[in-house]
Amino acid sequence: MRIGILGTGGMAAALGGAWSAAGHDVVIGGRNQGRAEQTAGRIGAAGHGSLAGAAAHGDAVLLAVPAAEAPHLVGGLAGKLSGRTVIDCTNPVVPTSDGLMLDTGGVTSLARQLAAAVPDAHVVKAFNLCHASIWTLRPPAFEGVPLAVPYCADDAEAAAATETLISSIGCTPAPCGGLARAAYLEATAALAIGLWWAGQQPRTAFPSLAETPV
Repeated sequence: MRIGILGTGGMAAALGGAWSAAGHDVVIGGRNQGRAEQTAGRIGAAGHGSLAGAAAHGDAVLLAVPAAEAPHLVGGLAGKLSGRTVIDCTNPVVPTSDGLMLDTGGVTSLARQLAAAVPDAHVVKAFNLCHASIWTLRPPAFEGVPLAVPYCADDAEAAAATETLISSIGCTPAPCGGLARAAYLEATAALAIGLWWAGQQPRTAFPSLAETPV
């Protein structure tokens, strides 16, 4: 699959590297061409270029930029993103005295804001629950079980593309409903990241039903 990646940071490199290793055609796009070239070279991507170039390249496009910049950035690329699957892996969170809080205005998810900014694209929320380092594992598996990747999508073809990208790096797709439920993934990320920062292990709070008494 052709994948355009908008961004040159940790998530762009980690997921781009995983997809490149899986045989996908990855192009890194950035505002700084030096950084885009450096990231592409480090992960073995097929190429690099501008944000617009990466958007136009991808059948699927990963949005891996700071959450606060995301709506404006994709809005400016709306023409390039038309008809494409746009995967939002961002986490719109801010630190407060009471821990991490969502920074979405309390109205909707960032993913829904992105969908409004690019109405002719197919936005998917995915890959936002794990630290970038997890995506450098080949494959990401724990205690012998492949990592599950929750995602939210409205469009069937975009959901299928996302499942292909998840499965191709050795993970298990975990569909969580339409984009209206993306707010739950963003809230889960805020909770999990806060627990990690506090030295806790979020997964110990979710035992398998198979491990619980009936």
